[in-house]
Amino acid sequence: MAFKFQGFDFLHLDASLTEEELLVRRTARDFVDANVTPIIEGCFREGRFPRELVPLMGKLGFYGANLEGYGCAGMQNVEYGLVLQELERGDSGLRSFVSVQSALVMYPIFTFGSEEQKSTWLPALATGEMLGCFGLTEPGFGSNPAGMTTRARKSGDEYILNGEKMWITSGSIADVAIIWAKAEDDQVRGFLVETDRPGFSANDIHGKWSLRASVTSSLTLQDVKVPAANLLPGADNLKAALMCLNQARYGISWGAIGAAMDCYSTALNYSKARKQFHDQPIASHQLVQEKLVWMASEISKAQLLSLHVGRLKDAGKVGYEHISMAKRNNVWMALECARLARDILGANGVTDDYPIMRHSMNLESVKTYEGTHDIHTLILGQNLTGIGAY
Repeated sequence: MAFKFQGFDFLHLDASLTEEELLVRRTARDFVDANVTPIIEGCFREGRFPRELVPLMGKLGFYGANLEGYGCAGMQNVEYGLVLQELERGDSGLRSFVSVQSALVMYPIFTFGSEEQKSTWLPALATGEMLGCFGLTEPGFGSNPAGMTTRARKSGDEYILNGEKMWITSGSIADVAIIWAKAEDDQVRGFLVETDRPGFSANDIHGKWSLRASVTSSLTLQDVKVPAANLLPGADNLKAALMCLNQARYGISWGAIGAAMDCYSTALNYSKARKQFHDQPIASHQLVQEKLVWMASEISKAQLLSLHVGRLKDAGKVGYEHISMAKRNNVWMALECARLARDILGANGVTDDYPIMRHSMNLESVKTYEGTHDIHTLILGQNLTGIGAY
């Protein structure tokens, strides 16, 4: 049973949003309600990415939305965050797809690429005509990307790449991969690798209980030759890759709010409709009200956190530690909301008649990728104490 989402604004934060921000959110919300909500449970059940939505999201300007020029929408960062909030209210997998296309593919080309690379790739990526993926994580190195074993060897006017990447969103449907590899000086460099090059292969990961409406792949590079012109000239160390992750983490902090709002809204509506004990709605019971109050309070705090971080980002004053706090807090909050909502729905909470278990399973992955909960704890701990505990 689906309950229509009515929005969530307990603290009247809409009054803090501009007309442009409200319009962007309304556009994204209408898109999700009309195109995602009706099909997403079926996609999740089938393990199918709804690729038919890719062109429409391109027309709406969702890809690289906070970038300027090259066909991008040029949104402010708060506007971009509101788009991702609504997309993850639909499904984490769809938000992940847009996050990768935007923050992990278009952003590094925009920030570290040559003018030729930008003009060649960004317009097609902005429309969704071309899709991209981001190859950093390896089978043996996730939280420690500096340990990567993928290598890039210079040979004349080419580079030869060898290595493996793992847990790559959109890997098998991408036209271009941003591959991070250690060059002969042991510095991590970024490369644009067209996926039809000989020696490049992508294989989908099956058996997932999470992000089932998203494509997740492993990548193998066996003597893949790319022109030296495919090197991202501004990406000359690991910091460049981490800057990309920071962009993605910012979007995740907003997306998690969307998943939490959907869980809360479903639990609230269900608790008012479900009757037990003397034909009273379970919303009249103290224990149920306590759960709803916790969810409403934590969602409100998360909204304040992401909104403020977004304002800092738009003002050029945001730090990586601010984004780490938002990602860490908001994903934890959303996962707890999913668990509480499942509790309120009882046995119905584990069926796909309701979105709760789907959000819960998705959020288990969101808690891990782009820096695990524990890694963000250590990032914040080092920032607070000046002592690294890695």
